[in-house]
Amino acid sequence: MPIIEIKNLTKQYNGLTAVDSLNLEVQEGEIFCLLGPNGAGKTTTLMMLTTLVKPTSGTATVGGFDIVKNQGDVRRSIGIVFQDPSSDEILTGYENLKLHGMLYGMSPKLREERIKEVLELVELTERKDDLVKKYSGGMRRRLEMARGLMHHPKILFLDEPTLGLDPQSREHIWKYVNNLVRKEKISVIITTHYMDEADMLCDRLAIIDHGKIAAMDSPAKLKMIVGGDVVVMKTANPNLEGIKKLEFVKKIQAKDGIVSLTVENASEHLPQILETIGKVESVEVHLPTLDDVFLHYTGKAIRETSAEGGWAEKLMAFRAKK
Repeated sequence: MPIIEIKNLTKQYNGLTAVDSLNLEVQEGEIFCLLGPNGAGKTTTLMMLTTLVKPTSGTATVGGFDIVKNQGDVRRSIGIVFQDPSSDEILTGYENLKLHGMLYGMSPKLREERIKEVLELVELTERKDDLVKKYSGGMRRRLEMARGLMHHPKILFLDEPTLGLDPQSREHIWKYVNNLVRKEKISVIITTHYMDEADMLCDRLAIIDHGKIAAMDSPAKLKMIVGGDVVVMKTANPNLEGIKKLEFVKKIQAKDGIVSLTVENASEHLPQILETIGKVESVEVHLPTLDDVFLHYTGKAIRETSAEGGWAEKLMAFRAKK
């Protein structure tokens, strides 16, 4: 059953279309990602769904409530963790949570019970009486996740939840998100430009570029669409006409001295590819990734805004622990 339904949702700023006729549904209990580069329209979409920005046109319901007509009901049914820190630095972690519970009209008994629960969930019980200004970036993000859960929301929105965090803190956030869905039985909507994060966390994702959805499905199914192995070569003068004649090459993309091929059985055919294409500076062969999916649908890479090098190793280590 859809917990969020979006129909032709559009947002324009002074003639610039930030979100262009978005259509999608998010299911109950699902971790759904809006994946795209900075400026693609992800955060604007989230701001509309959380009633912080009014759409130019189109409609959306969140938890069964219209985002324009029933703003109060929407806000009571959601939790939000913003991209920028929003907790009060001169209060303790406990005081931040208590204040949030008071703003939502929670009874003292329920508020104290819930503070204890969410602090345990994000593993901050021992630091609850420390001032937030003494927290690390990862600890603050975890506190903000706890705050967003205080009032038992049906849906939690996370806007770039690991932006600016070190690899260890990012891994912890992944763990907490998975725990949230299992223990709190909520739906989670994540905006991110980290491909590996989307691959790790999301049941389904929508690739957004220039305010439009380029593709939407599970990470595994999207990678299957690319098909075959991916061969990426750096070469100044590629013999593309010769490459086009090779039957095992299914797709060719060339830009700025980089040639990317989708190939059947690359290990067998790589010598022939290298012989045909001419002099290459470097070559890389890998199974399809979400980077390749993004390139497939948009014609460009997202590497310049994706996670830093070496993050794949962290991802594999985290998967091995599950």
